Amino acid sequence: MKTGILTLIPTPIDDESPLELVALALLQEHCLLENTVLLVEELKIARRKWIKWGLPREAIERFVAFNEHNMAEEAAKYLEKLKNGCDVFVISDCGLPAFCDPGQHLVDLCHQQGVRVTATPFGNSIALSVSLSGFAFKEFIFRGSLPRREDERIRFFKEVNREERMQILMDTPYRLRKLLEEGKEHLSTQREYFLGLNLNMQTEVLLRGSMSKLAKLNPFDKAEFIFVVGPKS
Repeated sequence: MKTGILTLIPTPIDDESPLELVALALLQEHCLLENTVLLVEELKIARRKWIKWGLPREAIERFVAFNEHNMAEEAAKYLEKLKNGCDVFVISDCGLPAFCDPGQHLVDLCHQQGVRVTATPFGNSIALSVSLSGFAFKEFIFRGSLPRREDERIRFFKEVNREERMQILMDTPYRLRKLLEEGKEHLSTQREYFLGLNLNMQTEVLLRGSMSKLAKLNPFDKAEFIFVVGPKS
């Protein structure tokens, strides 16, 4: 049986802005289908915004509350629905699901079980990669782009290994394979890593696991990417 897809739906942080058009079209297409699950943070807020966005009122009765009060207990149930072919949408009251909002644990479970995760367009690739990684975090470090010189890159990787918090790295698209090969040699084998490739594009690929796994499964010689170092466990 084909598994479903977990889709994070970012929403406006204010009450006046419209829902992003790709997200709007996707929800219009799927919200009334039998195999669709709509997880919302707070029912009352979700109803109000849903109507304001012009989405089908009939779908409101299908909303399921998924928030800080129940998400840890309920995540496994929705993972099973995904594995049984349902498409699950996570919609926050405002902002980006799984980024200090409901969804992180469910994203984490999906990566562990090989269930596809994605998100509708979001304008910040750093925050989006954090959400899509599924890593639990209290804080993270943005390290920016890797240095170019070989000796500086080796020192850089040593600093990354020493840091216990989650870290975000970037580099130019044509250095993707170089980063993965160097990472296999210099980054800790005791941590998990996440690679977000061509986020929000048709060619999007999300990979999570060891450096060896990422290097093996990466399908691109060159791609836009964000690299996330998971926190030390």
